[in-house]
Amino acid sequence: MKSKKPSVDEILKKYGAKIENQVKTDSVDVKKFSKSYLKFKSEMSSTFSSYEKWCHTLGSFIRIKPSKKDEEKMSKALSFAHVDVEPWQAIGLGITGFISIFFLGFLSSFAIALIKANPAKGGALASFPLLFFFLMVILSVFVFYYAQNYPERLGNLWRLKASSQMVPAILYIVVYMRHTPNLEKAISFAAEHLDPPLSLDFRKIFYNVEIGRYSTIKESLGRYLEGWRNYSPEFVEGFHLIESSLFEPEESRRIDTLEKGLQVVLDGVYDKMLKFSHDVKAPLTNVYMLGVVMPTLALALIPLASSMLGGMIKASHVFVLFNLIIPFLVLFLTDKLLILRPGGHGNSNFLERNPYYSTFSSNKPYRKAFLKVLPLLIIGLIPLIFQFTPLPALLGLQKDYLLSKIGLGFLGSGSLFGFTTGPTGVIGPFGLGAVILGSFFPLGIALFFSLAYKEKTKLLIVEREKTNQLEKEFNNSLFQLGNRLGNGVPPELVFAKVAEANKGLRSGEFFNRVNYNIQQGGMGVESAIFDKNRGAIRFFPSQLIATSMKILIESAKKGLKIAAVSLMSISEYMKNLDKITSRLKDLLAEVISDMKSNMTFLAPLLSGIVVGLATMITLILSKLNLANLSGSLQNTSIGSLKSFARIFNYQSMISPYYLQISVGLYLIEIIFILTSTLVTIDSGEDKLEKAYKTGMNLSSGIKLFFITALFATIALGILAATVLGPSLG
Repeated sequence: MKSKKPSVDEILKKYGAKIENQVKTDSVDVKKFSKSYLKFKSEMSSTFSSYEKWCHTLGSFIRIKPSKKDEEKMSKALSFAHVDVEPWQAIGLGITGFISIFFLGFLSSFAIALIKANPAKGGALASFPLLFFFLMVILSVFVFYYAQNYPERLGNLWRLKASSQMVPAILYIVVYMRHTPNLEKAISFAAEHLDPPLSLDFRKIFYNVEIGRYSTIKESLGRYLEGWRNYSPEFVEGFHLIESSLFEPEESRRIDTLEKGLQVVLDGVYDKMLKFSHDVKAPLTNVYMLGVVMPTLALALIPLASSMLGGMIKASHVFVLFNLIIPFLVLFLTDKLLILRPGGHGNSNFLERNPYYSTFSSNKPYRKAFLKVLPLLIIGLIPLIFQFTPLPALLGLQKDYLLSKIGLGFLGSGSLFGFTTGPTGVIGPFGLGAVILGSFFPLGIALFFSLAYKEKTKLLIVEREKTNQLEKEFNNSLFQLGNRLGNGVPPELVFAKVAEANKGLRSGEFFNRVNYNIQQGGMGVESAIFDKNRGAIRFFPSQLIATSMKILIESAKKGLKIAAVSLMSISEYMKNLDKITSRLKDLLAEVISDMKSNMTFLAPLLSGIVVGLATMITLILSKLNLANLSGSLQNTSIGSLKSFARIFNYQSMISPYYLQISVGLYLIEIIFILTSTLVTIDSGEDKLEKAYKTGMNLSSGIKLFFITALFATIALGILAATVLGPSLG
């Protein structure tokens, strides 16, 4: 009698337990990683939490469903950045911002009309300031467009942060799978030892399996990689090669496939950055021309234009245009530029473990900087203080005396502040002294940020330079370390030998500290390196060193030979990566250098000259006093001269004092935006480098602007006074 043929389910049930017992690889605690994901998300979302709150409150007032195409695009970006916001809420926030600024502009314009009401005509309203209202409408459109595209910006920001960790992530997985061919365990190892944000992405792979969104880690990983397919295909291809290594029948072919996966990522990063270095030149030039050169040249014409248009252009218009609209335009253009930047290259964030990080994250430098620059800010506001406050009366001085008697006649300004009486009361200041004093206000603002950033970064940047020097030496040290481990020297003893061989070098200091912790502190290798208080990595905060040491500790559990091979492989990989990084910096050096020169030299120089020209034009017109001249002309045959005189009435011009402040603030904003852009292009998302470079560029740029504006104002003022002579006063 034939026995009944067993079904597939019976076979699986019978042999499933045997196979499971025979496979001795460690299982991954998915629940642990799920909890870690939620914890990491709460920590990492601090960057975006404000945006989430705005969307959940203001963005929920108006519900407009976006088109299917826009909804998919925004959902993908928000999901990629781990932001808990719906697309309709992001659009609602943009519409709310548009409506708010629109009505703010309308109410401000109406208030200006009320303030300028003519009492002689029974309090009749002045004309509605259409130009100011129009500029506020333009600003509201910019805010709407910026808010609507902010999800894409968040997604791109997350990609830039995560992409700088791609090569270390692949390196972790490849080195781990050399000795343990288990993809699930390798991803968990990478997630455990990488820093956010890529570690958060890897943890979410496990989280999605835990909540039942996907049934297997492989399926969850595949879905995650789809998000990188268009942005970083080499990262996806490298992962697929790593997966395919599991199906190789021979050990040598499996190792070759793993190394091929890492090489694909390295080659892909190099090729894309090579293309980017060529493509970025023209857009950066456009940003500089549209955002710096053309606005600065336009500023030179504003004093004459305001006079010719009979006072239609006010200081408030200049402020809205040059301090709000144009910086928004530059920010928009640079955001579009950064989207072009490929992933996979840049500095990862490893600051938090440095002993000096508390200074970097503290607000104390801001308080110290404010106290230092407060006198400069007060000096810059002196003309306004004397115009709009009762301070002169409290000092026992007559305002008329201040307006007309305090003289700098040898410079041709007529008075220190240059106030005059117009149809709406005291107007100005038009005097050369007010312009000189006003230059201290943007100087104080720039020095506030410069001093604060220098205080925050001065210790960390020294540590960064030491770390860079250490990393240059570390490749050879890794090879020595691996070679001695291969000879059978245990990790507890190998650090002393390598420290002795590298005596006098930065790498020798690192190994010596590890050896001291082991020999004198009685610590294990892992604690000697990674202890929160005494670990050597705390004093040598480097992602490269941390990666190497973590792989050493993990691979040493499998045997000294495996640890030796792992370290030698890392040494070889890092040599290749260092060559690629150096080559990429060389390719980008020309672009970075040109833009930095434009930002810290040409732009401040042009801006300072523009301030001097505006002051000279004002002084010439006030010296000629064409309005009074036209009133004294009675001969009708020279009516055209009278019309000419009425057009160039200096009292209707924008005060050079306000123009100087607007130009200075505009220059500060441009330096902030362009410095952030250049650092991101060169190094990826690196907040230490951004703060350090911003402080340096603000200091050099604003000092050049201050000196140029001061000398141009005085020199051109003397020139105007000399040419016109005292007889025209």
